[in-house]
Amino acid sequence: MTSVFELLSLPKTSNGFSSIRPTVLAGSLDDGSASPPHKVARLTADSDSASASRPKIAKASIGPIQVQVIGEYKDVDSSAESKSYPVNEQLVLVRRSIKALLSRDPGPIDMIPATYEGIYNACRSLVTVSHRGEDVYNGLKIELEQSISQLSRSLTNSTEKDTVWIASFNNALKWFEGEVTLLKSLLTYLDQVYVAQEKDVLSVKDLAYSLIGDRIFGSAQLMERLRNGVKDWLIWERENGREHRDRKAILDLISHLVRHHQYSAFEEHYVNVTQNFYLEESSKKATQLKDDPKAFFNYARARINKEAARSKAVLPLPTWGILREITEHALWGGKLDWLAGSTLPGYMESKDFSTLGAMYDLFSRVDGLKPLVNAFSAYIRTTVASIVKDVDKDDEMVLRLLDFKQLSDDVVASAFLTDKTNMTSTTSNPPQPSAPTPGASALATTSILPAKQPDQQFHYALTDAFTTGFKARRSAPAEMLAKYLDKAMRKGQGKASDTDFQALLDRVLGLYRFTDDKDVFRTFYHRSLAKRLLLGKSASDDFEKAMLKRLKENYDPEFGMGEDMFKDLLSRGNRCASITLGCRKIVPAQRSAWPFSVQKYTVDLPPDMQEQLTKYAEYYKSKHSGYVLDWDHSLGTVTLKARFGPGIKELSVSMYQALVLLLFNEEVEIGYGDIKERTNMGNRSEEDSAELGVWEEESAQEDPVGKDVDDMDVFRFNADFHDPHHVVHINSIQAKVSPEESKRTNASIEGDRKHYLDAAIVRVMKAKKEMSYEQLKAATIDAVKSHFVPQVETIKKRIDALVEQEYLKRSTEDRNRYLYVA
Repeated sequence: MTSVFELLSLPKTSNGFSSIRPTVLAGSLDDGSASPPHKVARLTADSDSASASRPKIAKASIGPIQVQVIGEYKDVDSSAESKSYPVNEQLVLVRRSIKALLSRDPGPIDMIPATYEGIYNACRSLVTVSHRGEDVYNGLKIELEQSISQLSRSLTNSTEKDTVWIASFNNALKWFEGEVTLLKSLLTYLDQVYVAQEKDVLSVKDLAYSLIGDRIFGSAQLMERLRNGVKDWLIWERENGREHRDRKAILDLISHLVRHHQYSAFEEHYVNVTQNFYLEESSKKATQLKDDPKAFFNYARARINKEAARSKAVLPLPTWGILREITEHALWGGKLDWLAGSTLPGYMESKDFSTLGAMYDLFSRVDGLKPLVNAFSAYIRTTVASIVKDVDKDDEMVLRLLDFKQLSDDVVASAFLTDKTNMTSTTSNPPQPSAPTPGASALATTSILPAKQPDQQFHYALTDAFTTGFKARRSAPAEMLAKYLDKAMRKGQGKASDTDFQALLDRVLGLYRFTDDKDVFRTFYHRSLAKRLLLGKSASDDFEKAMLKRLKENYDPEFGMGEDMFKDLLSRGNRCASITLGCRKIVPAQRSAWPFSVQKYTVDLPPDMQEQLTKYAEYYKSKHSGYVLDWDHSLGTVTLKARFGPGIKELSVSMYQALVLLLFNEEVEIGYGDIKERTNMGNRSEEDSAELGVWEEESAQEDPVGKDVDDMDVFRFNADFHDPHHVVHINSIQAKVSPEESKRTNASIEGDRKHYLDAAIVRVMKAKKEMSYEQLKAATIDAVKSHFVPQVETIKKRIDALVEQEYLKRSTEDRNRYLYVA
């Protein structure tokens, strides 16, 4: 304690006086037996509850301090007066008091021999006056050891079980912790004077808790009973699916374990029990539900949720993540491929995005997204392949693919979402416009990404799966896409808005990206476009031109050929003599822009019609000398006025249909063979002959009635024909691509591919001079991949063909190498 003389020796600027706060020692340092003014004393104002009620002394101002000393100062010898209080009696008093306080079931002889104030003063005197702190400390240690040993024996010999025993364990610790808290208060001077001055000496509380750690938590027998009790409680709750009536005992136990720094061992045991339980249960459930993976998924999902709820109710926060991870790995381990492959298709078909999202979250936490991606890809690939190979529903192929693509996109966008950290980008010194532009958005200085975004690996899987699925039926998807667009362009937007119709076209082009047969799509699209333009079947020239522009710029430059068709349409109608000829004049020099070959055969037209065509041909030659004018009657259209019993109708028919119907102006009944001979259609292709039969079935009555037509069949004019419309269109088959035309077009494409491959192989070899077969194959595929992806067998055949034609030759040293022949 600082003396007056020491204070006087301080610098004048010192705040020494103000740093001394009143304590219970003030005025009683010389009397080891004097009672403090309060029952609970502290050495400093911060630890002395009594000091809180005293007025605080303001901090002294910095500056000179004047001290006046009155009388003569004498250092009182407090040891002289303390001799009237024997030290040994004080030691006995404190020791007996500690023993009594640490007796859980005190008897008559275990009564506390003094008041708390007396114990406190005795300890103070022993530590500060008699300097016997070591003796007090050793006595405390002995009594703590004896008390804890008795506590250990009581818990060991207890016949209680499970949570009942754990409750008793908690009560024992609660009692002991309370007594230690009391001892800490009574033995304040032991902690704050003796322990503070000695090295490697524990405080009262630390000493007591260390002994508890050694004798209680270090007891293998007690800890085994504790672990078994926790395990039994945990299994009971899991098997019964509800909260145990003694769950509070577990909560109290965890509080004690945390307080005594023993929680880590409990956590390890809890985790091990959980892992073993779910490993065993998951294995049994997987066997029981092997034919019902959806039920297993629901079971595991429910288990995880229950375990998470229990963790939040019982365990400290840091353990939640550990336990969830252990639980999920135990439940899902080795079963992710089975679950994903078996359950994902059902959830996709039922559009259960919520469950798919939960599956994504659950699988992602156990590094199980790869099985989910594989299952997603396999399902898409299988479904696309089944749609593509369904020949009976070719007309519905594109619509089904569009619907399935939309479903797949929705799943990725709604269910397979990954967490993304918000990213902020700030534009430094953004330009400030003098005046805002109407309709223009303000310059954003900060952009924040959404918290969740579609997982890109599912986007990639979707693209690869659709591409692979399209290969299940070579070239068919590309052909059907072109035919679907043809139908859409002929039908037009209808009641849909321009935006909606454009969105539909964009979705179809989205499917076009998945096909390797770009040349098939382009060929069929060009032929359909030519028919729409020549027959006047296009709903909108603006949409036609917009589509061609998009195809040319984004997909294939060769779609520029379609733009040349529009340039060649010089007129929509020309009048020739007394017959109106709906012609589209084609510039002869631009025939390459149109995907039709010159007709090898012609048909016999009625004399008046042929006369008008002859006159027009003469007129054309007079204007365009040196050009050849060819007529393609298969693309001609005719409007006939027909008289039926119910009334007059206008029939919109093809040229071939018109030639057949005009024959019935002369006769009521004509044979099929006679029709072919009189129209000169018998020499035409099988396609035209087949279409002739179909048109005759639509235009006249067949005898005998049947689906097939042969030379013995006879057709008669149906005078009773009735239709609610005045104008009847029966030439729709002309605008469509017939099966025969489709076969012929595909055959033509295959022929073109051979020439394309030959040219690519020769071009590559001319540049490289010498290549191995593998190198040449890879280079050839790379050269033609923008048009189509050839089969390996086809490339090998074309190489062999070029060797036979002596464009290439094999190396004499290595038969697997080819040399270019200049």
